[in-house]
Amino acid sequence: MFNGRYEHTIDSKGRVSIPSRFREVLSARYRDERLIVTSFNEPCLMAFPPAEWQALEQKVRALPRFDPKVMQFKRLFISGASECAIDKNGRILIPPVLRDFAGLGREVIWAGMVESIEIWSKQNWDRMFEQSRGQGPDLGGALGELGL
Repeated sequence: MFNGRYEHTIDSKGRVSIPSRFREVLSARYRDERLIVTSFNEPCLMAFPPAEWQALEQKVRALPRFDPKVMQFKRLFISGASECAIDKNGRILIPPVLRDFAGLGREVIWAGMVESIEIWSKQNWDRMFEQSRGQGPDLGGALGELGL
C-alpha cells in the first residue's frame, strides 16, 4: 500500500525519482517497473501500478457505455493515461501534457493514496493542504458515515 508524502524534484527533461518507499511497494507487491499516470479534475496527477489500473478499467467496462457521465469520465480520466516506465535510476518521465495539466515545476510532492499515488506541484499541494485543514470537522462526519 502507498502511504506517506515525499518531496522530489523534476529535472529539465521531465524525469522525477519515485520515492524509494513507493519503489519498494511496486517491486514487492506488484512486481512491475511501470506506472500508469493520468489526470482528472484536481490540479495533480494520479499514478497507478498497472494491476490497479487494470482493476479500475474492469470497473469502467461494466458501466453503461453511453451514459453521458461515464463518457465524460472516460474522456477526462482514461484518455489522458500514459504508461511511464521506471528507468534503472528509479525515475519516470512524465509527459509534457501531464506536467502542464498539473502545473508541475521543479518541486513536486508524491502523496500515497493506498492503491494509487498523487503527484502534485509543491505550490498546488501547499495551497490544497492549507484549504483542507479547516475542513476537519466536516470530513470527520463524512468519514463516520462511510464507516471509518
